[in-house]
Amino acid sequence: MHRYTANIEWRREGEDFRRGRYSREHAWTFDGGIRIAASASPLVVPPPFSSEQAIDPEEALVAAAASCHMLSFLYVAAKRGFTVERYADAAEGLMEKNARGRYAITRIVLRPRIDFAGDARPSEVELAALHHAAHEECYIANSILAEVVVEEATDPG
Repeated sequence: MHRYTANIEWRREGEDFRRGRYSREHAWTFDGGIRIAASASPLVVPPPFSSEQAIDPEEALVAAAASCHMLSFLYVAAKRGFTVERYADAAEGLMEKNARGRYAITRIVLRPRIDFAGDARPSEVELAALHHAAHEECYIANSILAEVVVEEATDPG
């Protein structure tokens, strides 16, 4: 068993809390001391009560799923004899009402662009198998209800 922690801190700065006129900006602090500015999504709580410069929980979930898939992909690719030179992803999450009528991230789409080095390059079938194995290994994908889909990257770079 592994245990992961995050410290979240928010303080009211004299705003009209009971009328909903307060900042949603807060901080996430993780082991090692890294501190990240966080906020409600500006798509959910309009500025000035949210911050476009801060990470929001929805973005963090999409990034966590994409990062976990990438790390699992790198592990599986190395075990199968492939060398990955570069991995870039333009991940996207879709928030909509779920079957219970509640808003949820229902789908996360990963669009990885992967450059391989060396002579061993996966075929399309092998690449799909690598993604499938990475998805099966990914702790985040195994932890969430949202569908996580891997699509072909569309950007040229």
